[in-house]
This record gives sequence, C-alpha cells and structure tokens, in this order.
Amino acid sequence: MSTVTGKPVRRGKTLSKAEVVELFSRLRELNPHPTTELEYTTPFELLVAVTLSAQATDVGVNKATRRLFPVANTPQAILDLGEEGLKRYISTIGLYNAKAKNVIATCRILVEQYAGEVPRERAALEALPGVGRKTANVVLNTAFGEPTLAVDTHIFRVSNRTGLAPGKDVRAVEDKLMKVVPAEFMQDAHHWLILHGRYVCKARKPDCPQCVIRDLCRYPDKTPPA
Repeated sequence: MSTVTGKPVRRGKTLSKAEVVELFSRLRELNPHPTTELEYTTPFELLVAVTLSAQATDVGVNKATRRLFPVANTPQAILDLGEEGLKRYISTIGLYNAKAKNVIATCRILVEQYAGEVPRERAALEALPGVGRKTANVVLNTAFGEPTLAVDTHIFRVSNRTGLAPGKDVRAVEDKLMKVVPAEFMQDAHHWLILHGRYVCKARKPDCPQCVIRDLCRYPDKTPPA
C-alpha cells in the first residue's frame, strides 16, 4: 500500500504518478543541482570524455583528461596530436586503441563539417564515430540543456528495481522514462538516477537502509538494516 497522497492505495508493479513526483522531489531535495562527475569545460571536452567513458569509470577518464585537455582540448589540437600521440594520454583507459581511432575520426569530421564545433542535433551527434544514442543524450542534456535521458547500466537498474520505468532493454526504459518523468524534473533526472544507482542502489548490494526512496521502491529483495 502507498500513502504518498495521504490516502492508502493499492500498490502496482510500477510507481503511480504521485509516487514518481515524490521520488524525484526527494532526490532533488537531497541534491538540488546534480551534474556529471566527468570533468569538462566545453561541449567538445564533454563529448570526448563521454566517448572515453564507455566501459570505463569516470574517475579513470578524469585522470586521463586532466593530462590531455591542458595540451589539446579542441578538435584541431587533438588532430595535431595524431592517433599515436592521443594514445599516450588515454592508454590507462580500457579499449583505448579503438577510442583513440574514434576520437581522431570525430575530430576530423568536426573540423571539416562543423567548423570545429559540436553539433547539437541528435542525428549529427550519432553519426560521429563511437557516439551512440547514450553519448548523444548525455551531450544534448548536459552540454546543451536538452530534456533527454541517457540510460546506462545504473539508470537501467534503478528504473527496473524501483518500478519507475521497467523495461527489457535500455531503449525501452528510456522511452518509458520520457513518458513518466514530469517536465519539472526532466533536465536533472538523468543525473539523479545515475548517482542514485552508482552510490545507493548498487548492483550487488543496494544500500536500502540509507535509501531516501525505499518506501516507494518496488524491489522485493531489499537489503535489511545491519
């Protein structure tokens, strides 16, 4: 049963509209101004950082970009480094060979087709080497303020466990989130959910006793208090 609205109602498998509002209200109260943990100062730096972050941690990416960006933080500057030169800065990151190839190819496209600027259209972003829908959504949301939701493993897990937006794959979850997340929370929803999944609703052992939305959550196997 749920009492978010003050009146007991039968709980379904997914959160009600009132419960969704309550969920995001609590996450907002806990963290009013969430943002990515990747370090960047320009849309291009964010694009590179997100591209490098695939199957890597934000901490690891930040260590690499702290060395790279002071030397080369524009498409032309990275092109001037060349693929082998770029690898020296990102060699601590997983799949760095493929990522270096993609970043160089992306920089060439940005210089030749977009005057060195990052496009803010989804189709143009997704056409860049190594840039998929998730990366495009992150750039559109975080760099350009578009109401998009990038679903990674953390958001996929939180959406399914809580009953916020259950789905069999990341696109199904994204589509449901776009329908159920109220407009007032849309801009920051991605960051709230990813941070919640990274630090509280963890894969192996969720920290349910410390979770601010545990009474709303539909996950049946909650971690008991110590």
